Amino acid sequence: MKKLYFLALTFMIGFASFGQNPIITSIVDGDCSGGNPKLLEIYANGTVDFADYSLENQTNANVTWGNAQDLSSFGEVTNDFVYISISSSTDAIATEFPSLASAPVLITNTMSVNGDDRVRIILTASTTVIDQYGVDTVDGSGESWEYADSYAKRVNGTGPDSSFNAANWTFGGAGALNGLGTCQGGADTFETLIGGVGTYTITQNTEPAINILSPANGATLAPGTTTVNVEFTTNNLSGTETVNITVNGSTTNGVTSPFEITATDGESYDVTVDLVDGGILDSDTISFSVLSSNTVANIAALRAGASGEVYELTGEVLLTYQQSFRNQKFVEDATGAILIDDPSGVMSTAYNIADGITGIVGTLSEFGGTLQFTPIEDSAAASSTANALTPQAVTLAMLSANAENYESELVTITAVTMDNTEPTFVTGTEYELTQGQGAETFNFRTAFFSADYIGANVPTMVTDITGILTERSGNAYYITARDADDFSVAVLSVSQFDATSVVVYPNPTSTGFVNITSANNDAISVTVFDILGKSVINQTLTHDRLNVSALNSGIYILKISQNKASVTKKLVIK
Repeated sequence: MKKLYFLALTFMIGFASFGQNPIITSIVDGDCSGGNPKLLEIYANGTVDFADYSLENQTNANVTWGNAQDLSSFGEVTNDFVYISISSSTDAIATEFPSLASAPVLITNTMSVNGDDRVRIILTASTTVIDQYGVDTVDGSGESWEYADSYAKRVNGTGPDSSFNAANWTFGGAGALNGLGTCQGGADTFETLIGGVGTYTITQNTEPAINILSPANGATLAPGTTTVNVEFTTNNLSGTETVNITVNGSTTNGVTSPFEITATDGESYDVTVDLVDGGILDSDTISFSVLSSNTVANIAALRAGASGEVYELTGEVLLTYQQSFRNQKFVEDATGAILIDDPSGVMSTAYNIADGITGIVGTLSEFGGTLQFTPIEDSAAASSTANALTPQAVTLAMLSANAENYESELVTITAVTMDNTEPTFVTGTEYELTQGQGAETFNFRTAFFSADYIGANVPTMVTDITGILTERSGNAYYITARDADDFSVAVLSVSQFDATSVVVYPNPTSTGFVNITSANNDAISVTVFDILGKSVINQTLTHDRLNVSALNSGIYILKISQNKASVTKKLVIK
């Protein structure tokens, strides 16, 4: 796609808006292992004292901003770029963005975002919004500005924008980096693929311009889509220009935005818009497709399908595990199991372990040897709840001989010994298992990032283990426990969790939220009780923030749980 630039303001108005402010100029959600690297680029226009500013995020369908990160570590910066990322992206940034080897990079969980999340820079003292990427309170899934496994770059000469202005950005389109980068064997780094870093300038373009806003380039639309509106914007016009649109070789002259296209399942569309005044002044081009779907009754039939095809799984499946990382879910039925990989958060309906889910629609694919199902639309509420989950009993010999037969299934192995050379559980680490006299071996891997046993002691006694069978590149298979309860012996935490290690603020609160933090980064579950003892909120925190806007003024009790330990705190809503 030719990247073209749209200017929302005239040169003089745009110039007048510039001051000594930070400007968000690029955002990246990579496709390396773990969805890395995450990267935010900020330009200091003039001399900017970052001690005055903070970064916040707003995730998924949440409507409140939080997880604020003070930016003072950047100090004063003049007409230069700074970068923000997360700790798990360090290696990927080194290989995929080599130009940043000596650049200032701040590591913070505030950038633990997916392609549907929003970020903004605020004045710390007043919370005044300086610049923002993404539409406030809107989940970006399917929006033109979605950057899942992709990127977006600010148009030269625009910003900062206190409310998001899509016209001031160029979008790679969701999935633009899928399977690419040197981390996945590609010849080009992400830095090359996105057109470089530190490329933004404050100089505006005054030439006539046209830009397609929707659909995104490379978009794949759901089966059953019969019409598609092509939305475009123009700028710097004299008043005599017209717009022509060409769809799959057929041209319509003198069109306005939006222009409706009749669509058919299974078809692809190439769209070009031309800004014309005697000759072509500017153009923009996108391609998109409408998927076709197949119907399967169970997971065995789904697993036998063709990669890249869309399927509707009509039968009910049971949820055996879920994690916030890439919104992943493991589901199974009597015929098999499969991983649901949902990095864009398309399945926004909330489910609990052991819920039944019916009618999942998605695309079948394979990554790192694992067959996965990526949803293209949200699913309905649970079709059943509190189902009995019965793990399949297997031996290490069975897993070693036919691990593929159990991929993504919930299984149980009995009387195994774990290698505890590494005495505690560390994320992304393998632990050898032996059974019997040690003749049979298999590997346990800590692949679930939010597991409550991370940091706990590895069992030194013989134990049964229930877990999910996972696969990584190279036909390497592992069993991974979902939580500490999946071990038959106690898994003891080495971290301290008591009333003094938990902080709740602001308290009292009139802001509609409270922040809850502890001495470690493990998952925190919170139950809120009213003065009658009725549970009014029960959820697991994702960014240390609890939304209490629905509660009336009064006194409540918080039960805060982490790593199988709990404390209680009083909460006052003003």
